[in-house]
Amino acid sequence: MLHVRTNSRASKFNHQLALKDEAIVVDILMNSAEAEVLEFLAQRPIHTVAMTSMIQDNGLVSPLNRGTFYGCRDLNGRLEGVALVGHATLMETVSDRALAALALVAQQCANTHMIMGEKERVADFWGYYAAAGRQHRLACREWLFELSWPIEAREPVENLRRATAAELELVMPVQAELAFAESGINPLQVDPEGFRKRCLRRIEQGRTWVVTEDGKLIFKADVISRTAAVSYLEGIWISEERRANGNGLRFMSALMRRLLEDTKSICLLVNEANKRAQSFYRKCGFHFRATYETIFLPRLEQAQN
Repeated sequence: MLHVRTNSRASKFNHQLALKDEAIVVDILMNSAEAEVLEFLAQRPIHTVAMTSMIQDNGLVSPLNRGTFYGCRDLNGRLEGVALVGHATLMETVSDRALAALALVAQQCANTHMIMGEKERVADFWGYYAAAGRQHRLACREWLFELSWPIEAREPVENLRRATAAELELVMPVQAELAFAESGINPLQVDPEGFRKRCLRRIEQGRTWVVTEDGKLIFKADVISRTAAVSYLEGIWISEERRANGNGLRFMSALMRRLLEDTKSICLLVNEANKRAQSFYRKCGFHFRATYETIFLPRLEQAQN
């Protein structure tokens, strides 16, 4: 029997779910469990960088996480799985039963935008999750690439720097465009205030890197998640007129050298169908590590229609 234990913040989950007659417990994780959870996630840093960085930035309990962290334990209290269930649902498990248990808990979350993880784990997670009749809007297969020292030396980029808050209006439309291309939803239309705050916070954290010329954005990249072991990049963009003549390689090489001063490796996801981008990142020195799956769910009002 799977026991879902909660506190008053989540009484709607206060029930029991049958699961292969094995006893495991799923709890909402509180900040007191932070050290234990980080130690669990550190076993596979390239695959858990998003959750680890979020916990280090915000703690286990914070509205900035846009979801709730759950832990799955055996009867001796040992963690078998950790999941963030919310706008983005992410999971890390060491047993099939933990994956199933966390998927059953995730069924209760009505505002999930996407589920992301390694292809096989997401397929199994979705098998349990979709048993309640949930439908997906879009599914994307992506390749996880990683880069570490040594990297090829290229001509330096003197004006590569962290963006400032004054450049939010330059960065935000480009980021929205990239999000729309990937998910089919423009965050400037569905959540303009929240999107603006998230972009500004990333700038204030020093995680948005840019190259500008005469007040025009030429290159942008966001360090979405960062730990001492791994930095995870998204939102990489180069202006159309600067994509030739090796400019992209120069910009990326310069950024990688800056980031590797503070982290051991850098990773990013590339759509499986985007052969041009895959070739570009291989030229930058990235290597394939795993196949990922991202499942996008209908927005709440769409699911109710």
